[in-house]
Amino acid sequence: MEPAGGGGGCFLYYAYGSNLLRERLLLSNPSAALCALARLQDFKLEFGHHQGRTSSVWHGGTATIVESPGDEVWGIVWKMNTSNLSSLDKQEGVEDGIYVPIEVNVHTQAGKVLTCRSYQMKDYVCGPPSPQYKRVICMGAKQNGLPADYQNKLEAIETNNYAGPVPIMEEIEAAIKAKKINSA
Repeated sequence: MEPAGGGGGCFLYYAYGSNLLRERLLLSNPSAALCALARLQDFKLEFGHHQGRTSSVWHGGTATIVESPGDEVWGIVWKMNTSNLSSLDKQEGVEDGIYVPIEVNVHTQAGKVLTCRSYQMKDYVCGPPSPQYKRVICMGAKQNGLPADYQNKLEAIETNNYAGPVPIMEEIEAAIKAKKINSA
């Protein structure tokens, strides 16, 4: 599939899960630049385990989008260099068949429709996210000012209460701290 917005070596990526948080996305995709907040109509957010297996990164269900007439998902459109396409696919587990790239049309707050690359989990069993994964999503929603009622909906998501170590969370927290030091 040709990446959406494929002119000039850039593509648009629609994030709705942990990649709402800038520091999370930039860990492996340094070219990402904020393009817009956007709404995906007739989809809803779900959490699940690919083939019933818990994510070894997040220790719980991970986010996906499923068609659901009348529902909506809010997220972020990131503009990225095509050079980061493979690192994004790798992060989303495309090679392992966990997520597949899809094309979605999203509505920005300014009323524009943008065609973006996004990802959908295939072959999963519904299951709650870890508190750490949920926190990254909520932090990203807050960081980028997603609508308050949508943020409340995210805050209300039940977790699996996993309390063990999540190394990627430590990486993200270190990146956030480093940024604070740089901008101080």
